[in-house]
Amino acid sequence: MDTVIEKISEIESSAASIMNDANDHKKAFAKEMEERTAAFDAQLEAETSKKIEELRASMEINMNNRLEKQRNDARQILKSMEQHYEDHHTQYVEELFNTMIKE
Repeated sequence: MDTVIEKISEIESSAASIMNDANDHKKAFAKEMEERTAAFDAQLEAETSKKIEELRASMEINMNNRLEKQRNDARQILKSMEQHYEDHHTQYVEELFNTMIKE
């Protein structure tokens, strides 16, 4: 009977040891998963920040190009209007004068 009790005790001790090992493995696995998750999150954050910065830079370049085009177009229109005025200002003055003296 004592040998049966000893065997049961050994089995119980062995089972407790296996459970402790399993818990240790479980804790180690949980820690590893936590570290991997943190590393993944950090990598994802870095990649996202990089892509956002690249997009921001691209949009800024695009905006600056469009703004420069608008400035050039405005300069060209102004130049054209000034040239038109220079070419026709005498005619405009005469038409204005004629309109004023006819009334």
